[in-house]
Amino acid sequence: MTHSTRTSALFTDFYELTMAHGYWRNDMNRPAVFDLFFRRQPFDGGFSILAGTETMLDALTSFSFSAEDIDYLASLGLFEPAFLDYLKNFHFSGDIYAMDEGSVIFPQEPIIRVHAPLIEAQIVEGLLLNHINFQSLIATKTARIWLAAQKGDIMEFGLRRAQGPDGAMSASRAAFIGGAAGTSNTLAGMRYGIPVRGTMAHSWIMSFPSEQEAFRTYAAAYPDNSIFLIDTYDTLTSGIKSAITVGGELAAHGKNFGVRLDSGDISYLSREVRARLDAAGFPHAQISVSNELTEDIISALTAQHVPIDSWGVGTHLVTGGSESSFTGVYKLAARYDAATDQLVPVMKFSDNPEKNTNPGIKNVFRLYDDNGMAIADIMALDGETIAPATAGHYYHPMIDYREFSCTASRVTPLLKQRLTAGVRTVPRRDDKTHLLESRATMDRQLDSFDASYKRILNPHIYKVSMTKALKDLKLTFIRENIAREHVT
Repeated sequence: MTHSTRTSALFTDFYELTMAHGYWRNDMNRPAVFDLFFRRQPFDGGFSILAGTETMLDALTSFSFSAEDIDYLASLGLFEPAFLDYLKNFHFSGDIYAMDEGSVIFPQEPIIRVHAPLIEAQIVEGLLLNHINFQSLIATKTARIWLAAQKGDIMEFGLRRAQGPDGAMSASRAAFIGGAAGTSNTLAGMRYGIPVRGTMAHSWIMSFPSEQEAFRTYAAAYPDNSIFLIDTYDTLTSGIKSAITVGGELAAHGKNFGVRLDSGDISYLSREVRARLDAAGFPHAQISVSNELTEDIISALTAQHVPIDSWGVGTHLVTGGSESSFTGVYKLAARYDAATDQLVPVMKFSDNPEKNTNPGIKNVFRLYDDNGMAIADIMALDGETIAPATAGHYYHPMIDYREFSCTASRVTPLLKQRLTAGVRTVPRRDDKTHLLESRATMDRQLDSFDASYKRILNPHIYKVSMTKALKDLKLTFIRENIAREHVT
């Protein structure tokens, strides 16, 4: 299913439009470069997963003002008619460079780079951040849960707890990229080609005179997909017994079945249920669990070697759980200089040093060792190259004392051009194909990182560093800023 609907250019923060009007009035719609990056890892984790780039590109290529949009802006009485005439023909005509969707990403490095006339680059800021921040948060959360389950079967069950319809759809999409095997969201299944999962709720069982009748009726309708919810009344005294009875009837016809636990002590109950299923001659009957699961709970359960085959995760997966948002930001990296008629680097300063930006047009390279394991990500100025098998010296992006040297066996550039003059460089693929490839990217890249970076608790910090040329440029800006402060 393709996305052919227009994205209203009113989907932006209002100050983008007031700035755009100011740029237009002062003939400042010249080339500019912005970086989209994030400041810290969510969940106190050691990595994040990039998601949302494909839906972002869909939105960018259809981003425009309708006649109704222009009428609304005119009604505000803030914008000159000639500026509104300019907006009538507005479309994004810039270039987009982005990492592959599903990539493992780290703070400070540009994950998206935008080259566009200043007005266009400014107006699309909110759109880009909206797509990237939420979906990257959910993809990261899912990957953590998936790793905690030792890459087990994760089912996304969060539609009813998601932040509205758009949140539910975006969460299902991002969760699949992050490692979920399926979703309960039927519309996401149709739109994105994600496998849909789900059998029964407690209300189904309560609608019948007995659990056995409820299970038997369901088994008659779905003999190849019977997973019985066994905790409606009492898991061990009635639920598992009824499941074994009806499961035996299915087995007589060559069919398998499973059970689901949605409450109670999951560790204890899953062991008891497994023992009873095995004793009844059903070693292949699977056990699925749900109920407010998190990566910490799943990690603890897998460490205990509980006999659980699949995990249904809802609330904490689709909402981000302990993190309300991803810390993605969008900052100017280079602007047009009329005196030289070219782009020049710029740098933002802050009273909080961690909010200082890295100046200039930058690329990002990932360095690998002889075993194919990632060593570090290196930010470099556009035009710089990092050659394999060549010793390099790299510096901490905060310009502190930390630095290191290494020789990489393989060097991979991470930013790739996705839009050229507002048009996709590669034709859009169908959603299912793209999501499968993005999920494979996530899995492949995570495998290239040492387990210490992927720990749920107290992960090792991966190196994100910069070349000497970028360090020297940043130091120049810092010295100029100090001199300016002294003059003031």
